[in-house]
Amino acid sequence: MYSGSTRIATAILRSLTGRILWRLPFHFQIASLAGPNYSLRCLLFHDVADRTSDFTKGLNVTIGIEDFESITKFISRNYSPIGLQNLIESFKGKSLPPRPVLITFDDAYASVCLNASPILRRYNIPAVFFIASSLVGNEDLGLDNLLCYAANTQGMDVVNQAAVEITNLNHQRSNSVEQIFDRLLPTMSQKQIQKFREKLSVALRNNTRDLARQNQLYVSAEQLRSLTREGFEIGNHTFSHVFCRYLTETDFDQEIYASKARLESIVGTRVRAFSVPYGSPQDLTSDLAKHLELSGHEAVFLARSRPNTFKSTLNRLNRIDVHQGSDGELFAEIEVLPRLRSLADGLIRKGN
Repeated sequence: MYSGSTRIATAILRSLTGRILWRLPFHFQIASLAGPNYSLRCLLFHDVADRTSDFTKGLNVTIGIEDFESITKFISRNYSPIGLQNLIESFKGKSLPPRPVLITFDDAYASVCLNASPILRRYNIPAVFFIASSLVGNEDLGLDNLLCYAANTQGMDVVNQAAVEITNLNHQRSNSVEQIFDRLLPTMSQKQIQKFREKLSVALRNNTRDLARQNQLYVSAEQLRSLTREGFEIGNHTFSHVFCRYLTETDFDQEIYASKARLESIVGTRVRAFSVPYGSPQDLTSDLAKHLELSGHEAVFLARSRPNTFKSTLNRLNRIDVHQGSDGELFAEIEVLPRLRSLADGLIRKGN
């Protein structure tokens, strides 16, 4: 999740780059000049719906249904969609088709079953749905949506007050949900995050379990099974959508092993892939990597909006968080900006 100013700057660059390059002949070849070793595009989506709700407004995760279909058309015309099995086999020597792309979804929004999967089936595009298993069945709200709901219905003062009470620090005031995720939550321990959640629940004067059941924000077990029957793959996204950098040895049992087992018991197929909540490399710790290997996860995904090159490994794959836009803007977001970010990363490393 990017800060507001970074997102605005990225949108401007995306628009300008797309408007110019997309109209030129050989635009894919021109984009490769910024970094030719682009072996796989992994695209990331979350919520596919025509409007946000109090549970999602401010998270920057929702994309409209028509916009998603436009992106799907763009992908089907310009890329070779692949499934997880194709990806795994490519690391065993089997070649991928030209410009391969893997579609992924994070979290557990019911909208992806209702709105995204029918579009993907129409265009015969496979996908991996990464699920935070505690959300299946709408037994309670996830922290992201609880925080969002508190901010949208009670105001940021309530959220900031809860944060001060938990951290015992007069932290810099957050003016948006985004800033909470960028600045505050990554600094809090699991115990502090749980207390923060409890404070927000009290402030709402509403039972969060009732809110979850009433609003049916997340997938049901039957919807997950239907995705599997339709040929889609289910992946693990931890049990409770945590910042993995703070997981202890006792946490891994529930967040990794039990979460994987629960998903497998629901869908009746093996869960082979894992996506790191919030997508930061800081959360893919050596301990997490060890437990993912031990638990049988064959592929691990981040969300850094960087390209995967021929040097990439199955246990550390980058994804691009995709937003709606014109074909030129999508081209810039998928082909140009990840290469430029990777190029900038290399220059920074050299400078240090």
